[in-house]
Amino acid sequence: MLETTIYYDDFENQEHFERNVLYHFDFIGDKLIIGKFCSIASDAKFIMNGGNHHTDWLTNYPFPVFGEGWEKAMPDDWPNKGDTIIANDVWIGYGAVIMPDIQVGDGAIIATNSVVTKNVAPYSIVGGNPAQEIRKRFEQVIIKELL
Repeated sequence: MLETTIYYDDFENQEHFERNVLYHFDFIGDKLIIGKFCSIASDAKFIMNGGNHHTDWLTNYPFPVFGEGWEKAMPDDWPNKGDTIIANDVWIGYGAVIMPDIQVGDGAIIATNSVVTKNVAPYSIVGGNPAQEIRKRFEQVIIKELL
C-alpha cells in the first residue's frame, strides 16, 4: 500500500501505483519496500522476482505456472534475488526501471528512463542503461552528516 508520505505522479490516476509493480507473485514472497518522502514519477516500473526464470532448466519457459498437468514440475522455489528497497527521500524519474533485489540509498536520484541493475549509493545521482553514477549530490562529509 502506498503511504501518504510518498508522492507518486501518474498521468491517468495516482491510485493505480500497483500497476507499475510488475511480476509480483504471491508464491515468490519478495517485497517492495519504499521509504518516506519519496517522489516517484509516472511510468516508473519495479520489476519483481517473478520476472526471473530458471536459467538452469532445459527451457526458460515457465510451464508449471500454467497448470494442466505441468504443475507437477513446480520447483520447490522460484528464482528470488531478494527484496527491492527504496530508502527515504528518493526521487525516481519518469520511466525509470528498477530491477529486483536493488537497494536505493537515502536521498538518491534516478534519472528519467534509467534502468537500475545495481545498488544506488545514498545521495548519488544515477542515469542511463544500465544506470551509472553521474555524481554525488553533496560532498562526502555532508552525506555522512545527513545519514
